Amino acid sequence: MGDKANAHPGAAGRATAADHPASVRNVVLVGHSGSGKTTLVEALALTAGAVNRAGRVEDGTAVSDYDDIEHRQQRSVQLSLIPVEWGGYKINLLDTPGYADFVGELRAGLRAADAALFIVSAADGVDGATRMVWEECAAVGMPRAIVVTHLESARADFREMTRTCAEAFGADDPDAVLPLYLPLHGAKGPDGHAPVTGLVGLLSQRVFDYASGERKESEPGEDQLPVITEARNKLIEGIIAESEDESLMDRYLGGEDLDFKTLVDDLERAVARGIFHPVLAAAPAAEGARQGIGTVELLELITGGFPTPLEHPAPAVTTPGGKARPALSCDPDGPLVAEVVKTASDPYVGRVSLVRVFSGTLRPEETVHVSGHGLADRGHEGRALHEVDERVGALSSPFGKQQRPLTRCIAGDMACVAKLNRAETGDTLSAKDDPLLMEPWDMPDPLLPLAIQAHSKADEDKLSQGLSRLVAEDPAMRLEQNQDTHQVVLWCLGEAHADVALERLRSRYGVQVDVVSHKVSLRETFAGKSAGRGRHVKQSGGHGQYAICEIEVEPLPGGSGIEFVDKVVGGAVPRQFIPSVEKGVRAQAAKGVAAGYPLIDVRITLLDGKAHSVDSSDAAFQTAGALALREAAAEARIHLLEPVAEVRVLVGDDHVGPVMSDFSGRRGRVVGTEQAPGGRTLVRAEVPEIEIGRYAVDLRSLSQGTARFSRTYARHEPMPPQLSERIREQAQDVS
Repeated sequence: MGDKANAHPGAAGRATAADHPASVRNVVLVGHSGSGKTTLVEALALTAGAVNRAGRVEDGTAVSDYDDIEHRQQRSVQLSLIPVEWGGYKINLLDTPGYADFVGELRAGLRAADAALFIVSAADGVDGATRMVWEECAAVGMPRAIVVTHLESARADFREMTRTCAEAFGADDPDAVLPLYLPLHGAKGPDGHAPVTGLVGLLSQRVFDYASGERKESEPGEDQLPVITEARNKLIEGIIAESEDESLMDRYLGGEDLDFKTLVDDLERAVARGIFHPVLAAAPAAEGARQGIGTVELLELITGGFPTPLEHPAPAVTTPGGKARPALSCDPDGPLVAEVVKTASDPYVGRVSLVRVFSGTLRPEETVHVSGHGLADRGHEGRALHEVDERVGALSSPFGKQQRPLTRCIAGDMACVAKLNRAETGDTLSAKDDPLLMEPWDMPDPLLPLAIQAHSKADEDKLSQGLSRLVAEDPAMRLEQNQDTHQVVLWCLGEAHADVALERLRSRYGVQVDVVSHKVSLRETFAGKSAGRGRHVKQSGGHGQYAICEIEVEPLPGGSGIEFVDKVVGGAVPRQFIPSVEKGVRAQAAKGVAAGYPLIDVRITLLDGKAHSVDSSDAAFQTAGALALREAAAEARIHLLEPVAEVRVLVGDDHVGPVMSDFSGRRGRVVGTEQAPGGRTLVRAEVPEIEIGRYAVDLRSLSQGTARFSRTYARHEPMPPQLSERIREQAQDVS
């Protein structure tokens, strides 16, 4: 680990294919936007010799954030893999976006990783969203460490930040969140701030000074020993408390001076088991320096303390038909099981899939079976359950815009695969003669609707293909073709997510779209009984049209639909034309009778009518039925019904009041609250859907990004008269 007594191992530079799972480390970087994840990745790549001082690879491009959209928006919007080598180990660094709208990319990174680095800015502290991700990792036992960045900030205080992290991340055991190093400060500048110039190792009691641009090791000064001793004793006690060797505590309390190797070995085991979470510090490299402060220590923590893929249980697998299969082991000689954790489009190569291999070995030009989960139960069009055999294209290791060829990718490693044209994010790759399907990872439900339409006829021709490719890449996006409103709707996680979707449609797929107002699926119903007479009589020479029918319409309870009753006596309407009347009234009900929305929850009774022996026909009685329903509606009071959703919000106790008050302003009704673990409350409410179109955005502001919500359709209810009248007027203006 970074506090080992021996000199750090040399960097191997560029990453190649791993030889064995034990030599691989898959690490995801987690933190809020602006915490310094991408800067830290570039610093680690610099220290490992993979990039030059300017953070560039051989072709001159940046090691990360090379997407054009990221350059324009000046923030990460997608998961990036940056593989480096250090001391004979291959480290796959997964840089995730910190903005809440791209949590789907974060979850993909968590799925592919075996351990997590939580990046915390000393200037900004720990936000609620980062705490929630920490709890998710804790629930599955993922090993975690914390890196404090932005120590160059005038407000930075490493000790205070360590205490904050212990409070935020060590709720069950604060002594399991402790620093391995203390920052070493140089002389104070004119502003009174002393820059960080190195680190003091607590276990080795050595100083690692970066002030000269090279990492130099020395003995601490006498004035530093009291602070080091106090922090070191606390660290040792924290390590021993989590030790599997119960004798260590007795030996320590008995006054025995535990040797350095014993402490480091115990520390590494505790970190790998996910029960101890070291805090490290990182700062930018000084001008002309070849290493960022803390990068060597962090690389040694990753290689020495984080688990190998052999130690991380793989997700459960079944056959595509749902039959359970034995748990996977990370064996390069085992059955092939890999997962697509990210899909992207390259203008030259085409579709490129980032794949994590959990079992077996993936090789170029071999045929694999692609299995994908269906999401039809979420209304996710274009994501049906799919099974197909595909030939794997070239394998490569990404680095900036470079793709370095690989001859194979073994269990535990990751690679980019070209030309998997049918594979989507989340799909499983397995042997074609032994197809398997991995359980899906948890993805947030996109709840912000974005209604779009093609800008021109040329765009309309390309829209369908562009949308299908967009949702294949991003499982956090849902496509809906609403049959009621005739709108194409992209459901996104937030405004930034929607902006990126529109930009990708334009820049990647050449589709220009216009954003239009999202419509909810309204309905109409009768407020009371009414009668109508439909008369369709035309004589224009030759065969004419003759049909007359009389109906009665009455409202039914919600959820009843359309009920048609025949009460004709004496053959006033011939039996063969009664289905024609029903067909006509149902067709008119589907079109609406007041504002163009479907009519529901009524009983339509056919009472009487007239027919002609020659001129009556199926078409004539259909028309008469529709006319009768329209006349009945003209004489009645029609209610416009709006969909009401059941909304469930999981929010911190501090924000319950604002959330409940906000529901009142949306014409909502709070129907209950329940206490939830972790100081949270589950608020259940019923809210008209027309009032929660932007709730995904508004709730984020109300709760400072810490609340989650879900929504399900409950029923349709009458709209307030003033709102109903406004919608009718708008419908009349359009017509």
